[in-house]
Amino acid sequence: MKLGFIGLGRMGFNMVLNLKDHKIDAVAYNRHSEPARKIKKHGVEAAFSIEELMKKLPKQKIIWLMVTAGKPVDAVIKELLPYLKQNDIIIDGGNSFYKDSIRRYKFLKNKRIHFLDIGTSGGLSGARYGACLTIGGDKKIFKKIDPICKAVSAKNGYAYVGKAGAGHFVKMVHNGIEYAWLQAAGEGFELLLKGPYKNIDLRKTAKVWKNGSIIQSKIMGWAEGAFRKDQKLSRIDGIVGGGETGQWALKTAREYKVDFETLDLAIKSRKKSQKRPGFAGKVVAALRNEFGGHKAIKR
Repeated sequence: MKLGFIGLGRMGFNMVLNLKDHKIDAVAYNRHSEPARKIKKHGVEAAFSIEELMKKLPKQKIIWLMVTAGKPVDAVIKELLPYLKQNDIIIDGGNSFYKDSIRRYKFLKNKRIHFLDIGTSGGLSGARYGACLTIGGDKKIFKKIDPICKAVSAKNGYAYVGKAGAGHFVKMVHNGIEYAWLQAAGEGFELLLKGPYKNIDLRKTAKVWKNGSIIQSKIMGWAEGAFRKDQKLSRIDGIVGGGETGQWALKTAREYKVDFETLDLAIKSRKKSQKRPGFAGKVVAALRNEFGGHKAIKR
């Protein structure tokens, strides 16, 4: 099985290397050519135009997109259309809004082209060594790419979750939970720092918590990594970026009359950090940098 892979950002680049490790042939393309030249040095076949990419693929085309959500996804699909035929498959592995995925599915179905939406989680280390995937679309089409999903996922780390849009819907909810968890971690570590015991080692605390506690998690592992670099996170201003997927989740919760108050508070805290950055914001910004390479604003 050979597929085309479009989008060599932080996640996409690592996923292509993951595919290579599992002996799945991929032809990699990126709008800016430097990442494609870089991936080629890792022994991955690269293309430097959409036309070149499509010529290097077999008769039935499978294209995995890992590009910025929104208009860029539509733009790439539009660029691909002249080269696609009946029964070709497009996969959107980015953080798209699930209603956009439903729209794209219907648009491509009318052209007899298949579309799958895959929510991808696990951060950069997951992309490189074992991601978490939730897949939406026609189940029979998912079965055709099942070997790819199994190869790039962590053990028991992928699942078909439902019809078109379901994969991105589940990922959207995942991100809403993530926002709330990160905020809780940030506020807890701020209390440790400012509480009555002035010499609590935050790195050691995070290390203990990541090993057997009720809040054991990758988040605590990343917290330990951040505090190992700088116990006080003094080089991070505490301004928390991001927010789009969380806003989608909150809006959807309200649409279906579900209380998602922890997410609401987390989003408000991120907005507040733009004007009044504090230590909790430093923790959240540091964690986002640890797992996803998201920019942490530094002095």
